[in-house]
Amino acid sequence: MCKLLTSRNAKDFQPVSRSIRLSGHSTSLRLEASFWRALDSLAKDEGVSTPKLIETLHAEASELLHDADEASFNLASVLRTACLLVAR
Repeated sequence: MCKLLTSRNAKDFQPVSRSIRLSGHSTSLRLEASFWRALDSLAKDEGVSTPKLIETLHAEASELLHDADEASFNLASVLRTACLLVAR
């Protein structure tokens, strides 16, 4: 096997919930700890807070998926995908 996970800490995989405000509404997002670290790092690189980064990504996804005639999207999935795209 590839042993990709054998050197990892189990805490990397634990779900963590955070409350944020999007468009004036409070919501809770549940992502694995490693994704939160990636988002925190990306926000720092962009010079914004993590909630502001998430708000921006939410707006971008809304616009992108609206153009594709998608009625709704899963924000947690969008954030995970954004982390993967940045890591490439």
